Amino acid sequence: MTEDRIFTTSVASVYPLYVAKAERKGRSKAEVDQILFWLTGHDAASLQRELDAGTDFRTFFATAPHMNPVRERITGVVCGVRVEEIEDPLMREIRYLDKLIDELAKGKAMDKILRQPA
Repeated sequence: MTEDRIFTTSVASVYPLYVAKAERKGRSKAEVDQILFWLTGHDAASLQRELDAGTDFRTFFATAPHMNPVRERITGVVCGVRVEEIEDPLMREIRYLDKLIDELAKGKAMDKILRQPA
């Protein structure tokens, strides 16, 4: 079985696409960053280091400071696949991020996106 190409794709090459998607829908780069910080435990400086280094998705998630345990509450469909049914752990992490960015672009409130209690 061949490995999915996204695993070796640099986060820096996809990050501007996340930001552009958010901005097209009236959201901000700061909100994209907030999602990344929440999901991975990165802060502004460590995220920038990863982007500058050209870190691939595999390494980005494997070396994240603290993956948020609440991320397992993320459910729904991304690219026609239910996130909670994805078996490959790395692909699930990538799709969690995709789902959060989709929710941001759809106008969902940040507290809902970040799975904070009401």
